[in-house]
Amino acid sequence: MNIYPAEGASTCAQQKSWYLVQCKPRQDERAEDNLARQGYEISRPKCRYQRLIRGQRQWTVESLFPGYLFINLPADSNWGPLRSTRGVSRVVSFGGVPVAVSDSLIKQLQARAEIDAKPELKPGDNVRITEGGFAELNAVFMAIDGEERVILLINLLNRQQQISLPVASICSNE
Repeated sequence: MNIYPAEGASTCAQQKSWYLVQCKPRQDERAEDNLARQGYEISRPKCRYQRLIRGQRQWTVESLFPGYLFINLPADSNWGPLRSTRGVSRVVSFGGVPVAVSDSLIKQLQARAEIDAKPELKPGDNVRITEGGFAELNAVFMAIDGEERVILLINLLNRQQQISLPVASICSNE
């Protein structure tokens, strides 16, 4: 009797899945640091946006899901060390069993986080409009207009026109 798996086959102990971890209030970063220090693979999707702080616009980075992060573990892992990690409250579970999150969702969130990490735009930077009626047109960034909008300069009918669009509908042309 062969007790070893066939070549190319995997065992449950070798298969890893992503699980959702709830952090203690405002301790996402602390939990992430402590779990990473213990050697766990962590994903904490973040978003970057501008906000008004003391009258000045500044870029801030925050968790996309405040109070939560994802951890990649084998299904038969010992969950005890996670619960005793500083910043961690619990592993999200249903009926006492941690529920796996799909790999494709984690990959999509990580890809989205890379897009959101674009550098701050400066007047004169070339951008591409990605959404709306002007989608796929190139434009020149001029300024921030309000909390979530930008002023762009586009060439329309051989004239330069100013338009205002949501900041989420543009991407840098670098």
